[in-house]
Amino acid sequence: MRFKLITFLICLFSTTSIFAQSHRNEIGVETDNDSYLLQGSDRYYTDGIFLYFRHALKVKASDSARLRNKVLGFEMGQKIFNPQSGSIYYNGADQPRLIDRPFAAYLYIGSTLNFLYKNESNLKIGAQIGVIGPDAFGRQIQNYVHDNFGFYHPSGWQYQINNEFELNLSAEYNRFIIRGSWIDLSLASYANLGNGFTGEGAGPMVRLGSFNQLFNSVSTQSTTIANDVTNPLHKHELFFYYKPQVNYVAYDATIQGGLFDNHSGLEITRNKEPFIFSQQVGVAFSTARFVFDIAAIFHTLDDKQMVQTHQWGTVTGLYRFR
Repeated sequence: MRFKLITFLICLFSTTSIFAQSHRNEIGVETDNDSYLLQGSDRYYTDGIFLYFRHALKVKASDSARLRNKVLGFEMGQKIFNPQSGSIYYNGADQPRLIDRPFAAYLYIGSTLNFLYKNESNLKIGAQIGVIGPDAFGRQIQNYVHDNFGFYHPSGWQYQINNEFELNLSAEYNRFIIRGSWIDLSLASYANLGNGFTGEGAGPMVRLGSFNQLFNSVSTQSTTIANDVTNPLHKHELFFYYKPQVNYVAYDATIQGGLFDNHSGLEITRNKEPFIFSQQVGVAFSTARFVFDIAAIFHTLDDKQMVQTHQWGTVTGLYRFR
């Protein structure tokens, strides 16, 4: 996993000398892994990979008095979850009692539409279709990575969450509160609704450094823009941020199994925790064509059987073009 992170960063940083002005399109990748924090852990939300394409739409003259940017996005991704270890093989046999969080994977494609307003609020709505269970290929991907990069062989995927088709809707709302010359404060919130994930969360976000307005910033996934009607605060962004959040979880199919599944076979499910406190600490920066966001995320317990909290690192790199 460390090799994957190092290779990814070298590819991104080696090309940051290309210069241009504003751009309407961007394409990129996000990779998540608990090993990025160099703690030697391999548990819970253990790996994620996401591909993004975003295109800035023209804002109509009739809407320009209140709307500053509008971004259409497409994405696909996979998330992989393990118990406290990716192997439950001890004393010559698998030990299902060690599954404190289910083996699960989620594979999806989705689209978002991000409305970013003059007052630096934004509303991003989205929809995803996908699948949990063996058809999400979590077992195959984890086996391939572990077997080819010198890690232990995973054991226990026969107990993973059963297959179910997923339809999930989302809405994200952010709003600017106050700003100084090198620090600002905003509100970040979201809501999810679907047979895979239903819940909501909210909390403040603090940024320190050189950042732009929330209608054209890394913070709101709006670094593409079609209407240059307002000058950015800075040519390039470079800031640290802290984002604590309280989350209410009504349903999580990667823990509880499919909403419409009869939970037959070897599937092992658990009971989700209704409230989760998360903290995200990161650094974001942009060049003329490249955007980067590197962060660490810390979660309290996801389900009532988990033996400890968990954390992971996330690295996002995007390339902007006309």
